[in-house]
Amino acid sequence: MKKIFLAATLLFAAGCSKELTESPRGLVGGAEALSSQAGLESALTGAYGSLMVPWTSGFTSVSQIAMTMGADDLTTHPGSNKEEFREFDRFNVTSLNGRMTPIWLGCYKTIQSTTNIINNYTRVTDGTVAKTQTIVGEASFLRALCYYWLTRFWGEVPIIPTEIYSPELLTIKKSKPADVYKLIEEDLARAEQWVPNDKRDPGRPNKGSVKALLADVYLTEAGWPLKDQSKYALAAAKAKEVIDNKATYGFDLHQGGFLKIFAGGTKEDVFTLFTRGQWSTYNSFYGLSTMPENEGGWSDFFPELKFFNNFPAGKRKDDTFSTEFVVNGTTIPWQQTTTKHPYYKKFTIQQAGDKAVYMSNNPVIMIRYAHVLLIYAEAQARSAGTPNSEAYAAINAVRDRAGLAPLAANLSGADFAAAVVNERAWEFAGEWSRWFDLVRLDQVAAANAGKDPGDLQPAGAITQANYWLPIPGVDALVNPNL
Repeated sequence: MKKIFLAATLLFAAGCSKELTESPRGLVGGAEALSSQAGLESALTGAYGSLMVPWTSGFTSVSQIAMTMGADDLTTHPGSNKEEFREFDRFNVTSLNGRMTPIWLGCYKTIQSTTNIINNYTRVTDGTVAKTQTIVGEASFLRALCYYWLTRFWGEVPIIPTEIYSPELLTIKKSKPADVYKLIEEDLARAEQWVPNDKRDPGRPNKGSVKALLADVYLTEAGWPLKDQSKYALAAAKAKEVIDNKATYGFDLHQGGFLKIFAGGTKEDVFTLFTRGQWSTYNSFYGLSTMPENEGGWSDFFPELKFFNNFPAGKRKDDTFSTEFVVNGTTIPWQQTTTKHPYYKKFTIQQAGDKAVYMSNNPVIMIRYAHVLLIYAEAQARSAGTPNSEAYAAINAVRDRAGLAPLAANLSGADFAAAVVNERAWEFAGEWSRWFDLVRLDQVAAANAGKDPGDLQPAGAITQANYWLPIPGVDALVNPNL
């Protein structure tokens, strides 16, 4: 078991866990197993599954929330058993921090499965070409998504060229972000060509999902560390393709209540991971994870005070935060909780109507249509230097749903873009996107300046060296090149 995590995800290293031993759908078969469309589909099912094993692998745990606590919208308990959470919030993360493991492991397991598909699909001799291309397109989308998350968190990461284990993989070197983004763009170009307009299932991408992810990738490439500002125009153009064809792709802003978005199944879903409704695939960051101890919760995460206080008043703020709690039949304000903080209401939406559970079958919404609108608005303003009427329409659609007045007219390109970044912070509060915005705009230190005394303080000066996480210790021990 010592050759695990990265190279030996090729051996499905975490198979010793109870969940995965009982559910071998994530195992990657050899090339012979991919000589049929059924084999391709099985490998693709394993690729999705690797992103949805709570506590262990993928995005259905609190990991991505913990790992983005360096932003100003998330913090954690100052005591208790939350030391691993606090490391992210205070910018002193160690390589042994176990909260990184599910994202690292889940992404590389999915990369293994999808690489197996991409490298071997030409062996398929049955079925239709269109069906095979759809499967390969989805695999390409998932691989791009995983490398995107990996390079944004860790910067230089290994690109795994093969699904087949060999000892040489234990000495593989890290690739520069520019090379990782090149592969991401190549994968998304293939996916954009082959993924159809309609989703095969709610938890899969369609062509609009691919375009939306590519727009987000371009937006990120325009900022730190690549700083390729030519990508702003590409981001705007790609997001505009989604907006112009939203009816074709089935996307739109959900208007039936903001909180319903987080139960999934609305037109807002651009790409969503739907759990399977079994204990081994439940979403573990709903419920107790974001409830105060006063209600029997764990206080894993909640909003920083400055962020909460600066959040524009209105129905979106009311829906985003819980500010009162019932304790032994008595209602108390957030100021009287153990942590003296409000909490995130959007993550206590339970289909059964009871938030006091430690896991939920609610989905993980990775990309919403609101992302597309705000990507377009920011990228258009930055690329053209002046926002056009469509950029105003995009951000004002989000503001209107939030109960806010339209953005002031005749803003400069820089002021408009800054307003969009603020809107993204409020619209996606707690949804782990704020950190990535601050990193690409090189604003992490500024956002962490002047914290409320009631929040955790950085352990030291914040520099760009804090933007990337240390490679998980087990992999670094096995492979000295990491």
